[in-house]
Amino acid sequence: MVYCEVIVDIAHSDVDKIFDYAADCPVEAGTRVTVPFGKSTTTGFVMRVKDTTDCPPDKLKKIYRADDYPAINAECLSLAKKIAARYRCPLALSLRLFLPAEMRTGRVAESYRTYARLADTDYIPSPRAKAQLALMEYLSEKGEEDAARLREKFGSAVNALAEKGALILEKRRVLRDPYKSVTEIKKERVLTPAQETAVKTVLETDKTVTLLHGVTGSGKTEVYLTLIAKALEEGKTAIFLVPEISLTPQMLSQLRARFGEWAAILHSGLSAGERFDEWQRLRSGEARIAIGARSAVFAPLENIGIIVIDEEHDGSYSSESSPRYNTFDIALLRAQHNRGKLLLGSATPSVETYRRARDGEFGLITLPDRINARPMPTVEIVDMRREVKRGNPSPFSARLRERLEACLESGNQAILFLNRRGYSQTVICRDCGFVAKCKDCDVALTYHSEEDCLKCHYCGTRYKMLPACPDCGGVHIGYVGTGTQKVVSELKKLYPAARILRMDVDTTSGKEGHYKILSRFAKREADILVGTQMVAKGHDFPFVTLVGILDADMSLHFPDYRSNERTFQLVSQVAGRSGRAEETGEVVLQTYDPENYILRFAKDYDYGGFYEHEMTMRAATMFPPFAKIVRVMVTGEDEKETLEALKGVYTRLQTVYCAHADDFLFFNRMHAPVKRIQKKFRYQVLMRITDTKVLKEIYDAALAEKYKNVLVYVEENPSNLS
Repeated sequence: MVYCEVIVDIAHSDVDKIFDYAADCPVEAGTRVTVPFGKSTTTGFVMRVKDTTDCPPDKLKKIYRADDYPAINAECLSLAKKIAARYRCPLALSLRLFLPAEMRTGRVAESYRTYARLADTDYIPSPRAKAQLALMEYLSEKGEEDAARLREKFGSAVNALAEKGALILEKRRVLRDPYKSVTEIKKERVLTPAQETAVKTVLETDKTVTLLHGVTGSGKTEVYLTLIAKALEEGKTAIFLVPEISLTPQMLSQLRARFGEWAAILHSGLSAGERFDEWQRLRSGEARIAIGARSAVFAPLENIGIIVIDEEHDGSYSSESSPRYNTFDIALLRAQHNRGKLLLGSATPSVETYRRARDGEFGLITLPDRINARPMPTVEIVDMRREVKRGNPSPFSARLRERLEACLESGNQAILFLNRRGYSQTVICRDCGFVAKCKDCDVALTYHSEEDCLKCHYCGTRYKMLPACPDCGGVHIGYVGTGTQKVVSELKKLYPAARILRMDVDTTSGKEGHYKILSRFAKREADILVGTQMVAKGHDFPFVTLVGILDADMSLHFPDYRSNERTFQLVSQVAGRSGRAEETGEVVLQTYDPENYILRFAKDYDYGGFYEHEMTMRAATMFPPFAKIVRVMVTGEDEKETLEALKGVYTRLQTVYCAHADDFLFFNRMHAPVKRIQKKFRYQVLMRITDTKVLKEIYDAALAEKYKNVLVYVEENPSNLS
């Protein structure tokens, strides 16, 4: 008899504690178990196995069932504890990060298929048993076949031959392979001197973290792959993180071409069975490279040699649901535990990361030139104010139309970038000014012409298009703003012969939605790709010679201290999609603020100038990295209850503020910028602090009391302040 310390898989603070259970059979730490809990049965995780217990043994309940192997290894168990402590969430919630969701709930299992082959026998069917004869002839040529397919083709002959011992039916496990259609891209792997230096530097540095700052097209991916190969040669494993699910098929194809079945993919777009099988391949050691978006940092690998975070600046690496972790923090803990390397890559690194690299905390490698010294695309800024004065109402300037026509005539491809999906941004009554808004969220609805409906981009609710204004009854309904659907509609009018693809959330549903569009564009089945930020990162299309940025100002004037940085990054990234092969690329950047210094820095690819200017601004205003923003969010469906909770939270936080006033630059409560999302009212206490030592007290005060119908949570330097 052994005793197990178990955390039950219930994410609630009331049961966030260790429970002792007895076990009749050997059980290891990290194993999932089924246990009696209260009047019901639930699953749990074994945190520790011991020979003695402080509880009376005869009072202990016994484990009903246990998996055959530990689902969570020792490193991940330790990491789960650190996550729970760091982000103040139930341990069960942090443990869930390491398992496919369907595995926890028992809704997925291993997949098996029965195969048939001929037995070594002298049996010969009667001449009248034509189906049996045909089946035996078929298998003598084929060798073996899926029994289900044979039954479709030969019917009862399959069972008849099996009963007579002439056919062997064998049940075997079958792995569900995600992205079967992803083809392997084999490329020459000759490193440039700059790439060789980068690889050598990462391998030889005594620093755990290195920033690889390379312009778009400088060959960062080949550095990543070479370092992964070095890790595998030493018997280690690797994790390769990308910011967008849309980038995983492209990277997977390169990994498969180089490492074959050692590469496994993990992200939320896979089916339950596919995610389970890929997870198991990694857990068993059959696969040694995990590639995916943010959640792949929790891959069940051991002895990790390198973790790569590509496009490290991207906001998607911060989780917006509990636990609200930053991927870098998790990756650093895993790299340190395994004594491996953490490589951050970006053409436009976040100013916080670049500062740490410049100060020597991280290693810093620069790749300032494109492969084979190809020039960066030229960027031309177009003043859209002049277009308006000239009476041009379309989303395309005269200059962009001119360059687009030249691009199409030359047989090349173009990418048009607009970070707004739908047909129009807002539907408005021109008689009284009424704006159509979501009934559950405090946001304007977006018109989608293909479905002829209004959509909320926060909660996804659809509404019928308004035939008339609900306020004044007016029928003069207008559309304000331009989305990707409208851009495509306008392009079809201008260039009826052009083949156009659109890539945004509305066109990329399904696991292979992104890949199919990108694959078609790569095969030159389209001339123009219109898209949101999905088209801005990581893609390599050799025949793209023109990029049009339709509204460069969109992210520039957001009420967020990162708006300048995000604009610079987005413009630089999407511009980098142009001119990646033999022909020089060009970029037409449309703006209503042509003298803006951020756009000027982006035009000249001057990251250094942008960084110095931005850091001066941040230092003057004391925003990160010179201070930390902490936001306590209070949300609930009943506004009165939510306000009461806010009052309690604010009162407790005031005590912390008064005790450490010198550490606070700002402290106040207010509505969140978006006051209501998914029927929930949103209030916040916003703080800027200069000493992180006060963080613990902020968490303690904010989360000291639980509210029945109100959620309270803490965010540090949130990636989205809306």
